Amino acid sequence: MNEHHLSRRAFLLASGASLGGLVAACSGGERTPDETAGTDAQAGAQTSTSPAPASISPPTAPEPVLRLAHLTDMHVDPTEAATAGFARALRHVQALEPHVDAILNTGDCIMESLSADRSGTQAQWDAFNRVLEAENSLPIYHCIGNHDVWGWGLGDAGLESDPLFGKAFALQELGLSSPYYTFDLGTWRFIVLDSTHPSILNRSAPHANIPYTGRLDDEQFLWLQQQLAATPPGQSVCIVSHIPILSACELLDGPNEESGNWLVPGAWIHIDARRLWELFRGRPNVRACLSGHTHQHELIDYHSVTYLSNGAVSGSWWQGDYLGFPPAYVVVSFYADGSLESTIVVYDEA
Repeated sequence: MNEHHLSRRAFLLASGASLGGLVAACSGGERTPDETAGTDAQAGAQTSTSPAPASISPPTAPEPVLRLAHLTDMHVDPTEAATAGFARALRHVQALEPHVDAILNTGDCIMESLSADRSGTQAQWDAFNRVLEAENSLPIYHCIGNHDVWGWGLGDAGLESDPLFGKAFALQELGLSSPYYTFDLGTWRFIVLDSTHPSILNRSAPHANIPYTGRLDDEQFLWLQQQLAATPPGQSVCIVSHIPILSACELLDGPNEESGNWLVPGAWIHIDARRLWELFRGRPNVRACLSGHTHQHELIDYHSVTYLSNGAVSGSWWQGDYLGFPPAYVVVSFYADGSLESTIVVYDEA
């Protein structure tokens, strides 16, 4: 499959919106438990050498309160490769044992609308929704990706008066009233963010041709603060975004060090990551951040928050693996104690 490798830069240059590439450590099936005070002391206090009665069984592992299939970066268009591949992934999800409770879609539902015309964008959404309606019976929660935003890469000021310009097209097709919202499942609260915003770079800056930046505007950041403040301290929180808030794999997606310094665009990782990190530090019930965008699998534990970038259903835009990561989705199990575990599922694997 390596002969079909397509870099993210090549894809975006071909579509008129340069992005980027990277490689990351792949982690799956690892549970990240809470740090529980006093565990060592309790273990040390058990000094008896008497054998345990034969009738006592070892404790059973706790069951998750929720299992989600995290699908991201489907990049569906009317081609057979994209529609058939997306259909296979959905069928695989629904055949899982144990079953999942819902699907979490973190965006880039369609191939590319930043630089597509209106009819081409509509054709892509029609293909996505046709497969979804035919192949999926599970509840699904959507998040908008950068390639779901219509027209920002066209440079046509006249389009801005079109009622579907920007994110309105995606909101309509996904049945969303807002690009950011919350929902509760199991014992967890999920906060879905809109991480794609107009570029704040001046024209002479590196990567200034990318028409968006990963960040929250001030209005959405204030909303996020309010949502976290309104969440009971004992309720675990999972933050959902398309663009990762924190990522290491983006460093190695392309020659980002060739200048002698690391240059990773704010379109690849949230440019406001520091502000979000500082917000999360004061709220220990924020336990996880799930994202897509990178087309790679990565798990980072930082200040008691687990950051998961969960690959791409499309792999390398339906042209095989991306930097060694095949087309896949991830099953995430959420536990009552605020821990979680993730399992990468290569749905076309024999």
